[in-house]
Amino acid sequence: MIDNRVKKLAKIIVNYSIEVKKGEKVLIDTTIDDISLATALIDEIYKKGGMPFVNFMDNRILRKILMKSNAEMWKLKAKYDAPFMEDMDCYVAIRGHLNVAEFGDVPSKRLAEYQKEWLHPVHMEIRVPKKKWVVMRWPSPSFAQSANMPTEKFEDFFFNVCTLDYSKMSKAMDPLVDLMNKTDKVHIKGKGTDLTFSIKDIPAIKCDGKMNIPDGEVFTAPVKNSVNGYLTYNARTLYQGTIFDEIYLEFKDGKIVKAEAGKKTERLNQILDTDEGARYIGEFALGLNPYVEEPMLDILFDEKIKGSFHFTPGNAYDEADNGNRSAIHWDMVCIQRPEYGGGEIYFDGKLIRKDGLFVIPELEPLNPENLK
Repeated sequence: MIDNRVKKLAKIIVNYSIEVKKGEKVLIDTTIDDISLATALIDEIYKKGGMPFVNFMDNRILRKILMKSNAEMWKLKAKYDAPFMEDMDCYVAIRGHLNVAEFGDVPSKRLAEYQKEWLHPVHMEIRVPKKKWVVMRWPSPSFAQSANMPTEKFEDFFFNVCTLDYSKMSKAMDPLVDLMNKTDKVHIKGKGTDLTFSIKDIPAIKCDGKMNIPDGEVFTAPVKNSVNGYLTYNARTLYQGTIFDEIYLEFKDGKIVKAEAGKKTERLNQILDTDEGARYIGEFALGLNPYVEEPMLDILFDEKIKGSFHFTPGNAYDEADNGNRSAIHWDMVCIQRPEYGGGEIYFDGKLIRKDGLFVIPELEPLNPENLK
């Protein structure tokens, strides 16, 4: 029997997130052994008159393939997968892991080939800009361990986060979107951080449960060459199978000119040297989900942490495009709540958020106590 919370989540995804219409083709792409959500999604898709399709690839299998793969192989796979993705109307990704470090020993060259030759043409060029889509994680003991929670408690947390009132959040986001669309200069100050950049004429986009579950951010991108200063990220981050802590970046005219991560500095710079665009920023976003408080090494949750922002080396999204192109898109997170050292964000010289809380009246509905 399927948990009623799973059924509720499936209803939100099908009816709100991707709004399945009669006759639409929906690809369910899953990496988990638990079939409960995929089963509930299929039921809901059929209720709407849609057609469900399912792909499955366990991360352990993907690692095995990656270890000895090459660029030509991923080009061939993209040749077949791209037309299939083109033919879909909607896409749901159910992603999860038994081991967060599953790809930790995969050579960076293999991962770069995978991203450039398959992930980018199939997903970044087709799925992201052209399809109705939503990407989500699924709870597991490994996931609970990353969040430092017992498994049962984490499951309760997971469903609270994922099934909040996204329509209420969406309305509260509108004033922030309007303000960002009018803003030129952004100044961020905090512990180990003093950063300036422009977001002039680059659209602000609200993420309100339509593309990610959980959701809760408003993003844009900096003008590519406008970023100057330095930034210390205080949330641990997992990328290409490696866990990084306290990443420090220095910028000059948009480019990352210095990057440090303690003993993992060499690995950090290998990733940032993937291509020219990996050393420029493709996204700036404010995290707003009231239930997500601590990093858990899963970016779909971590980038939504209340009182946080993320500043993303790599590819820009088409919706908020600053022209930067890269096989990398690495959402690195900085939390500005007092227990993480605090911090301030200014738009055109006006303080709009201090220590993780909005301080101007039109944005106060986005503070955590007003969104729960």
